[in-house]
Amino acid sequence: MKKFIKIISIAIVASYIFIPCMVKAGNKDRAGSAGASQLLINPWAKSSGMGNSNTASIRGLEASFLNVAGTAFTKKSEFMFAHTIYLKGADVNINSFGFTQKVGKEGAGGVLGLSIMNMSFGDLMITTTELPEGGIGTFSPSLMNIGISYAKAFSNSIFGGINVKIISESISDVKGQGVAIDAGIQYVTGEAENIKFGISLKNVGTPIKYTGDGLTFRGYVPGAANAMTISHRSSFYELPSLLNIGGAYDFNFKESYKLTLAGNFTSNSFTKDIFCGGLEFALKDLFFLRAGYTYEMGQEKIEEKTTIFTGPTAGFTVKVPLNKENGTHFDLDYSYRATNPFTGCHSIGARINL
Repeated sequence: MKKFIKIISIAIVASYIFIPCMVKAGNKDRAGSAGASQLLINPWAKSSGMGNSNTASIRGLEASFLNVAGTAFTKKSEFMFAHTIYLKGADVNINSFGFTQKVGKEGAGGVLGLSIMNMSFGDLMITTTELPEGGIGTFSPSLMNIGISYAKAFSNSIFGGINVKIISESISDVKGQGVAIDAGIQYVTGEAENIKFGISLKNVGTPIKYTGDGLTFRGYVPGAANAMTISHRSSFYELPSLLNIGGAYDFNFKESYKLTLAGNFTSNSFTKDIFCGGLEFALKDLFFLRAGYTYEMGQEKIEEKTTIFTGPTAGFTVKVPLNKENGTHFDLDYSYRATNPFTGCHSIGARINL
């Protein structure tokens, strides 16, 4: 009971701190001034199909992106892989892998998780001021996020979690590294546990700057007879921190059908606010069909639009039971996100729940 009261108190205090931020409606004047924007890309197929609207209802490993508290619902072990063709036609690909594992006696110790996201851009031509057309080789930029998470059920209704992320951005001779933290809470209520609320704070961390030989050059300084190695100073950049607040409601039709309605509000520190809505229809817990819509404030005006996403998203999941006695199953996920320009983002994922 004491833990329950403590968690409720924390949630109330957090609400008083964060909700006023929503009223200010983001900070569009700082749009584009943050770095590590890959932290805003959902690499998982299941949740992206609902337009990132399921902050309150997301479960398992995918929750490490939207609301880490949802990883506490891992039954035993979960392994997942996903591949995303990001902005089809731009030759940008995202590969993600992760797993969650219950620890302690009968899962009393909570759930530990590991997630890895790698974003690749293919081989790019090296150019210089002397050789603007290239012809001297190629380089391959790499962006990687590694997350280590922990989540726990504090009661039958309250779930919380934290995710520590290591951020790495690099090319052959320049790199930047930093650390960010996510935290989230989910609350489940209702006679059939069909009412859900969630809040998560993401990408709060240290400023990052680039270092490496790529920021140096040979040149002369006043008073020096010989050329010296001179370094450019790199400025720090901040991370794209944000706040998610969401809710979800399950409509249970008999035992074989379920419709989930979800909504989410995202307050961004470095761009406009986002409203998301989504639906998920479940048929006999074997086939899931999803649709969503993501609206960024002002996106209907071309001159004010700061996102390539046009709004609509869709996806599905096919679940294949492997062992009905212990609940082991294999899932295949797919999602599509519409964009302009380019021809959308396609994500496909596979997961095994043991």
